[in-house]
Amino acid sequence: MRVLETERILAGEALRGDGVSVGNARVGQRFDSWCGRLRDQLTDTALLERERRCLEQFLHVRENLREQLIQCYDLEHLPRTNNDMEGFIRAIKTRYRRISGRKNWKGYLLRYGRRVAYDEAGIRMADGLGALAGEVRRVAPAQWRAARAEQRRRQEEQLKQERVRYRRQEFLTGLEARWAEMTECTGLLP
Repeated sequence: MRVLETERILAGEALRGDGVSVGNARVGQRFDSWCGRLRDQLTDTALLERERRCLEQFLHVRENLREQLIQCYDLEHLPRTNNDMEGFIRAIKTRYRRISGRKNWKGYLLRYGRRVAYDEAGIRMADGLGALAGEVRRVAPAQWRAARAEQRRRQEEQLKQERVRYRRQEFLTGLEARWAEMTECTGLLP
C-alpha cells in the first residue's frame, strides 16, 4: 500500500485525480506530506521489524534523492518512469551514434554531461528547439551563470571519478606532479 501510494503521487495521478495541475512544486508538496505521514508510522509499535527497516531505508533514500525525484514535472517531455527513462537514454545514444558513427558514447557523455538529456528533451518538445530557446530567454543571466557553474562543477567531478576509476595511475602521477610543484613554490614544506 505504501509503495503504491508513493508511485501514485510521483506519477502525478494523485493530483490529476483531484483536478489539480501537475508541477514540480505541487508534486513535491504532496510527496513531502506523504513522507511525513510515513515518518510518523515509524513510531507505530504494530509495525514489524522488517517493515520498519524497509521504511527507514526508503525515507533515508528519499532524503538523499528528493531533489532529483521531483524535477521532471515542469518539463513535459522528460521521462517519469524507469521504462521511460531507459527509452529516453536509448534515444540519446541512438541519436549520437547516427551523428558520430561511433558505437561507444561514453566520451560524448563525459564531454557534454547532463546537457545531452536537456537537448534531447528540447528536440522532443512540440515546438522543438524554438520553444526551448524561448524558455531559456526567460532565465535571468545571473541565475543562468550560477546553473552553468554548478553544472560544470558536477561535470568536473564526474570526469575526476572517471579518471580515478579507469586511469588511476595517470591520475595519481598528475596529482603527485601538482603536489611537487606546489611544495617548490611554498617553501613551507621540507
